[in-house]
Amino acid sequence: MTSGNLVVVLTALNLEYEAVRERLTSPELYRHARGTRFEIGTLPGGRGRVVLGLTGKGNQPSAVLAERAIQEFSPAALLFVGVAGALWDTPPLGDVVVATHVYAYHGGTAEDDGLKARPRVWEAAHEIGQVAAHLARTGTWAPPDSDPDHPRPRAHLGAIAAGEVVQNSRVSREAEWIRQTYNDAVAIEMEGAGVAQAGHLSGSPVAIVRGISDRADGTKATESDRKWQPIAAANAAAFALELATELIEAEPPTMRSDNAAHEGGSSGNVTNTAHGTVGVQAGHVSGGTFHVSLASSEPAPVDIPARLADLREELARERSSGRIDEETHEAASNELDIASKGIEEATPQSRKTSLLALKRLTGLLSDLASLATKVASLVTAVRGLS
Repeated sequence: MTSGNLVVVLTALNLEYEAVRERLTSPELYRHARGTRFEIGTLPGGRGRVVLGLTGKGNQPSAVLAERAIQEFSPAALLFVGVAGALWDTPPLGDVVVATHVYAYHGGTAEDDGLKARPRVWEAAHEIGQVAAHLARTGTWAPPDSDPDHPRPRAHLGAIAAGEVVQNSRVSREAEWIRQTYNDAVAIEMEGAGVAQAGHLSGSPVAIVRGISDRADGTKATESDRKWQPIAAANAAAFALELATELIEAEPPTMRSDNAAHEGGSSGNVTNTAHGTVGVQAGHVSGGTFHVSLASSEPAPVDIPARLADLREELARERSSGRIDEETHEAASNELDIASKGIEEATPQSRKTSLLALKRLTGLLSDLASLATKVASLVTAVRGLS
């Protein structure tokens, strides 16, 4: 699957999952080779696709499934969407918080004079922050203000704290620890740190989008919490899918040289004015100006079947030397078979199948840097096929 028109959205709870799913068109089941089930649907207006998955609670399972989704789908971005508790008196219930950065606040060292913080922090990608701030200003993502009991929600950008326990007190030792050490955090949850780490390791931009369903003050699991959870989840889903649409539709910037920027284009010649003697290896000289013609060069086409055959031979050598075990060799060979067949059939769908097989192969061979690098170059080559 190409990354340009697809984002991954993950949630921890079924309530959050359904809030996203009901906004997608024609979601279809996708089974990962290791048993994880995703659904792939179309964004409102047909402006891109969303891969939707359920992680369950906690940073660790969220990190594993985020990494799995990134490796499987190569998305334009990964969004984690759901509810969270507000740490202070704001934001209001039902509003949305988009993480500017995420604290893994449970890192620390216990010493004789107390607990010292050793947090890990991940910042949101610049483009995501810019798009989120624009959507927060315009408010176009929000449902209309038609219910006086539920005023139109707003979106806020701020720090989010992600830990390993459900925070439901303002007077506990942990609440005091957060207040003293992470007092710029506006919301608290249990998955954002794992997802942010997975995105960091995989090179995928990540957005954490949370609807405020409670105040982390002892009122969880009350009637108020049950009332606000679906509202907060729905608002987070609405913002996240608008963010996904903007990220998919954003065009990458066009790279150009300083001369092109000033001259309005490039003719393929480099012009420079020189006085005195100038040595020129190619081109021609006219007066004090020399012109060098730059020959455009197209990269040589990659012989993918031959590269796959070479990779298969190298894989056999690694097995013979004992660097990989029989089970890994068999699984990797199966993925090579799938990739080779897809290239041979040469249809758009078969190429997607080849690409997914090569991505799985990358994971199988991650401990062998030279082989993993060769597979990565094949992934790039298959993506470049028309």
